[in-house]
Amino acid sequence: MRYPDFLKEKGTIGFSAPSFGCAMEPYRTAFENAQRKWKALGYGLDLGPNCYKQEGVGISSTPEACGRELTECYLSRSNDCLISCGGGELMCEILDYVDFETIKDAPPKWFMGYSDNTNMTFLLNTLCDTAAIYGPCASSFGMEPWHPCLTDAMDLLEGKRKQAGSYGTWEKEGIKDEDHPLAPYQCEEELRLKLYTPNDRGGLTECRQVEMEGRLIGGCMDCLVNLLGTSFDRVEAFAEKYREDGFIWFLEACDLNVFGIRRAMWQMEHAGWFRHIKGFLIGRPVCFGEDMMGLDQYEAILPVARHYGIPVIMDADLGHLPPMMPLVSGSMAKIKAEGNRLQIQMEYR
Repeated sequence: MRYPDFLKEKGTIGFSAPSFGCAMEPYRTAFENAQRKWKALGYGLDLGPNCYKQEGVGISSTPEACGRELTECYLSRSNDCLISCGGGELMCEILDYVDFETIKDAPPKWFMGYSDNTNMTFLLNTLCDTAAIYGPCASSFGMEPWHPCLTDAMDLLEGKRKQAGSYGTWEKEGIKDEDHPLAPYQCEEELRLKLYTPNDRGGLTECRQVEMEGRLIGGCMDCLVNLLGTSFDRVEAFAEKYREDGFIWFLEACDLNVFGIRRAMWQMEHAGWFRHIKGFLIGRPVCFGEDMMGLDQYEAILPVARHYGIPVIMDADLGHLPPMMPLVSGSMAKIKAEGNRLQIQMEYR
């Protein structure tokens, strides 16, 4: 696994819009405020040509233009790392125009984003043996004041930390909108982790403490199952290459309801993606707390985990219901959860 150089003092942060850009409110104002904050910290900024565009369908521009921008920004010597402008809907359509072969041979560079940006963070791992950060997009850094998760994300980029951990409370309903573009997270819900460990009856038992160790891989399930079975699906070879490490799959969902999550788990399992798995780290889905026909968010995941007899951590600070722990996808991780406290130690090897 290749790990990029860290963002140095007075380095330059690059921005690309492979999914949505920051053309509309509240994202434009938030992104512009984020730029002021980064400049105040001494960083230079390098904006790609699509950052303020809104010309595409589900993405900032045409698939060709977005793929070209992402490739050029990644290969450019004008920036030291890349942060995606935002998530979106159809980043998958740009992949035919991203030059992964050249990226694989180029010096590695940190790319950070989440949601639709799974199309880059995951493929950097599986196609290019390059670590990436599954973390906040650019406009989130415009909030006043920063939530600690944003400081943690910058600390990862700067090489100041290799840890992530739970934040204690989370946001169920945010107030960020056109009238409040810089609003901070409204973290009013208490974190309550669900922890499961294998038992001697071939099942899983809810418990108070879980530990797992393996290589982190994953992202937004909506995007992952869309990649499955395509020419971009090299998970089988990736899993065999790192089989001695084993894998911790971190997963979260945006548009999928509980049945969509369960179908996605079935599909990934039957495609062989979970071979050599050591554990699941599951973020709060957007459908948090929504049961359908007797199925809840937990039983959407647990049948597959029972099949492999592995520990599971659920409702973690990961994904679309903030705050989110920034994770170095591709890194080796030691994870410990006790009660509602979660700690992740990442190693770059």
